[in-house]
Amino acid sequence: MQQRRERVRQEMPWYFYLFEVLGGMFLANGVPHFVQGISGNPFPSPFSKPPGQGDSSPLVNVVWGFGNLVAGALLLHFFWPAGDAARCGWIAVGAGALLLSIFTAMHFGKVRAGKL
Repeated sequence: MQQRRERVRQEMPWYFYLFEVLGGMFLANGVPHFVQGISGNPFPSPFSKPPGQGDSSPLVNVVWGFGNLVAGALLLHFFWPAGDAARCGWIAVGAGALLLSIFTAMHFGKVRAGKL
C-alpha cells in the first residue's frame, strides 16, 4: 500500500509582500540614478535644489543610486520570494518596480519639459 503525500502549502506573511514591493521600488529607483551618475550626467535627486527637480552632481547620483540598489538587494535577501508563494512574491517585486517606474516617468517627464 502506497502512502499519499499531501502537499503542505507554505504561505508567506502579508508583510513579506510589502517588503518585496518596496524592494522592487528601490531597485527601480537605483537604476536611473546609478546609470546617469556613472555616465557623468547631472540628474535630479532628493538632494538637489529644489528636491526632485534640480540636478544633482554625477557623484551624488552614483552614491544615491548605489544606496537604492543595496537597499533593494537587502530587502530581497531577507524577504526572498520562496515556496508556494514565490510566484506571487515575484509579481509583487515586479509590481513595485513598475509602479515606481510609471511614477518617475511621469514626474521627470514634467520636470524635463519644464512644466513643474
